[in-house]
Amino acid sequence: MYLIALCDDDEADLNKTEKMLGRYEERHVEVKFMTERFENAEQLLGMVREKGYAPDLVLMDIYMPEKLGIHAARELRNMGNNCKIVFLTTSKEHALDAYAVDAVQYLVKPVSETMLFPILDRLLKETEEERRKYIVLRIDGKIRRVALNDVVCCEAHGKTQHLYLTDNRHYVLRITMAELNEMMACYREIVRVGAAYIVNLDHVDSFNAQELHMDNGKKIFLPRGSFQSLREKYFDYYCG
Repeated sequence: MYLIALCDDDEADLNKTEKMLGRYEERHVEVKFMTERFENAEQLLGMVREKGYAPDLVLMDIYMPEKLGIHAARELRNMGNNCKIVFLTTSKEHALDAYAVDAVQYLVKPVSETMLFPILDRLLKETEEERRKYIVLRIDGKIRRVALNDVVCCEAHGKTQHLYLTDNRHYVLRITMAELNEMMACYREIVRVGAAYIVNLDHVDSFNAQELHMDNGKKIFLPRGSFQSLREKYFDYYCG
């Protein structure tokens, strides 16, 4: 899951960019975007300041009322936000300024898929490499390094734990749920659900008060009283 902020005072351009992101998702089934739209820079900055919003990527116009995108980017950097910034604008006038705030790309409108998609390819690959984390497990008598991003969920079965990974991989671990949870508890995307499950929020497709659906098709029936806690952790993770 990638959090993407769209910041532009032109609603037509916001719609166009959002549709292009949707088409990118359609062509890359392994990619999921959660987008937030902002009609001016102050809306974006306010959400970062007040709610700890931390997008992976910001696609931002430069010419906006009240505050230029360049100035907003500088404020983001001053707040310690290291998100990747791509400027979408109508002029090359601020190209040098853009790189002064560590923007990764500067695109002149009208922006097309042929312009945007290669940039998304590169930036998502970089982001994935940056966020890639691993846990070390003994599986079938061998020590294996498992990428945390590949962990979908884990289910307790007596004295063994069944670890479900992406690509339908499934491992049986001879450790306790408490030991496994301790290994992964430091990561915000990993949450305990009742006594029998550990889930990776990056792989949650949907949930309600009764069921949790993971993006590998696995369905988890929520234990009594676990929905409220799960909902709070989910929105805290994605909305800061």
